Amino acid sequence: MSADTPRRIVLLRHAKAEWSDGTDHERPLAERGRHDAPAAGRKLAQTGIGFDLALCSTAARTRETWKLAVQALPHRPRTTYEERLYDASLGRLIALLNETPDEVADLLVIGHNPGMHALADALSGTAQGDTLQRMSRSGFPTAALAVVSFTGTWKSVEHGVGTLLDFWTPSDH
Repeated sequence: MSADTPRRIVLLRHAKAEWSDGTDHERPLAERGRHDAPAAGRKLAQTGIGFDLALCSTAARTRETWKLAVQALPHRPRTTYEERLYDASLGRLIALLNETPDEVADLLVIGHNPGMHALADALSGTAQGDTLQRMSRSGFPTAALAVVSFTGTWKSVEHGVGTLLDFWTPSDH
């Protein structure tokens, strides 16, 4: 694919997790999270995007969110469980996007806040309608997702490169 290839990134924050006695990395989804994750999956399916790759944090709550959400998709994309998504800074997230293989046109990232919100905000140089305002007001709650498009290579991903096409939260359904 060339430098003028249209690409889409969907950023999905994990669904609501329990506070447990275990480590933060192993926190499971709460009952609300188990309800919201399939709703996020239905929204992913409604976008009509045929994901080429899903990058999912190795944390239990992101893996469980993905397991429940993917059931709504017409086809299961290749999935890579990526340790570097856990507690990732904005710089690390952009570096991970820069490593995405060129044959990937549509990428799904399942991760954590504040990273998902910071990345969606940083990539979105422009936005359709009031999507940027809605995202800013909401604070990117659990199980929320943002759809960002850009044209170019993954190595060219940087601040302001994209357009925020859609922003959805579980309270929207």
